[in-house]
Amino acid sequence: MSVAVIGSGAFGTALAVSLAAKGPVTLWGRETGWAAAGENPRLPGVPLPASLIVTKELKDITAPTVLLALPAQSLGGFLTDHGARLDRRNLVSCAKGIDLTTLTGPSALIASACPHATVAVLTGPSFAADIARGLPTALTLACADAAAAEILQRQLSTASLRLYRTTDVTGAELGGALKNVIAIAAGAAIGAGYGDSARASIVTRGFAEMTRLAVTLGARPETLGGLSGLGDLVLTCTSEQSRNFRYGLALGAGSEFAPGTTVEGAATARAVSRLAEGLGIEMPISNLVAGLAQGSIVMEHALDFLLKRPLKEE
Repeated sequence: MSVAVIGSGAFGTALAVSLAAKGPVTLWGRETGWAAAGENPRLPGVPLPASLIVTKELKDITAPTVLLALPAQSLGGFLTDHGARLDRRNLVSCAKGIDLTTLTGPSALIASACPHATVAVLTGPSFAADIARGLPTALTLACADAAAAEILQRQLSTASLRLYRTTDVTGAELGGALKNVIAIAAGAAIGAGYGDSARASIVTRGFAEMTRLAVTLGARPETLGGLSGLGDLVLTCTSEQSRNFRYGLALGAGSEFAPGTTVEGAATARAVSRLAEGLGIEMPISNLVAGLAQGSIVMEHALDFLLKRPLKEE
C-alpha cells in the first residue's frame, strides 16, 4: 500500500524519507525546486532516496494513505481548498496545535472537510533530523477505529520508527499541541536566567495544566503520561532542536527570533487561553505564554505573574 506526504517542510520530508525505505512515497510541497539538488535544504546532509517522488501537483497524490504534515494554522485553509480531493482515504495528521479559528485540533478539521475519511493522528517525541537520519524514534498513532489503527501502525512503522497505537485521539492530539506551549515557557525561563530549577517547576506544573484541559475535553489521563504527552514534553523542554523552546529562549533573553520560522506553540497558547476561559479551567502557564507571545506581558513581570498566585495544594 503506497503512502503520500503533504507538506515538504523538515518534518514532512523526514517522514517521507523514512517511509521510502519500505516502498514508493510521494511528497507534495508548494515549492519543490530543491528536489533537483537531491536534498531538502531544511534537512542538510540527508539525501533523497530514489523511491521518493517530490511533486508540487496535488493530482499526483493518489495514495490511499496520506500524511498531512502542514502547520496547524495552515491546515484548515488547505482542507477548505482541497479536502474533497482527499476524502475517502486514510488521512493522518502530523500537526501539533489548536486551530485559532475553530479552537479544535487537526483531526476535527480533517473530519469536517473529509467526512468519509479515516482520520488518525501521528504524534510524539521526535525531531525531523533524527527521523530522517534513521535514529531510533517512538511515536503514538491515534485512531478511533481500532482495526484501522492496526493497519496504519504496520504500514507506517519502519526499522527505526516504532509506533504505539491508541484509540484516544483527543489525548494524543492535545498532548502534542499543549507541550509546545509549555516548551516556550521553559525556554523563556532559561533565556531569562531563572535556572534549571525554574524550568523543572514549569515542566511539572505545565504537565498538570495539559492533563487538566485534556481530561476535561474527554482524554484519558494515561494518554497524557505516554509518548504523546509527557514524552514529547520532556523532549521539547530540554532541547534547543525544538523551535518552541528556542522561541522561548529568545523571549526570555529579549532577543529577536528568526523571522518566518513557524512556532506552533505561540498560536496554540492563544487558542488554549480562549478555550480554557470558556471552560472555566485555570491555565496560568499557558496564559503567560499567550501574553508573552502577544506582547501584553513583558518578561520582567513574568515571574511575578506565576509566583504571586494564591498558595494551594499540589
